[in-house]
Amino acid sequence: MFPPLGFFMTEISSVDSRSSRVERNTKETQIEIFLNLDGSGKLDSQTSLPFLDHMLDQIARHGLMDITIKAKGDLEIDAHHTVEDIGITLGQAFNSALDKTGIRRYGHAYVPLDEALSRVVLDCSGRPGLEYKVDFVKGTVGDFDVDLFHEFFQGFVNHALVTLHIDNIRGKNAHHQIETIFKAFGRALRMAVELDPRAKNVVPSTKGSL
Repeated sequence: MFPPLGFFMTEISSVDSRSSRVERNTKETQIEIFLNLDGSGKLDSQTSLPFLDHMLDQIARHGLMDITIKAKGDLEIDAHHTVEDIGITLGQAFNSALDKTGIRRYGHAYVPLDEALSRVVLDCSGRPGLEYKVDFVKGTVGDFDVDLFHEFFQGFVNHALVTLHIDNIRGKNAHHQIETIFKAFGRALRMAVELDPRAKNVVPSTKGSL
């Protein structure tokens, strides 16, 4: 049962240090996400989109974050709203959980999978921006439309307030292409949010704020 037409609600709460919970309800989707930046790599995801769950597992596992996702969407239409809104809600949770004081701020990773290789570079800049250079060798993996991954990352950066560069350098298998991207994304996130022991109580910007 979805909320009435025109209904929109987002609730964001900090659970404890570097953790948050976000509930986002619209007439198209109902999504709840818990995020712990200092987790052990556990994912509990209920999206009804198995391939998306597989990719979200890469973020948790390689980012060493604990993520719980409960999502209901208008999948009878297609997966667009659900995938995009999960990206939005995860971005909101990330922004809420992250105190930028003392973090490394920047993260990057190259990840291979057989013939595929991807690079992800990000900056917890406070400015949303996405550069996404991916030419998939085919448009679907199973019945999942790979174009929706752009919507996921766009939703994430808009609400996480990060600058994100994603480049698939090579690949002959669409599954391999996107999996290297998500693994590299998790690794880059982990690096960027890591606390720098040499920068305690310091915001990593010459402006003094991010």
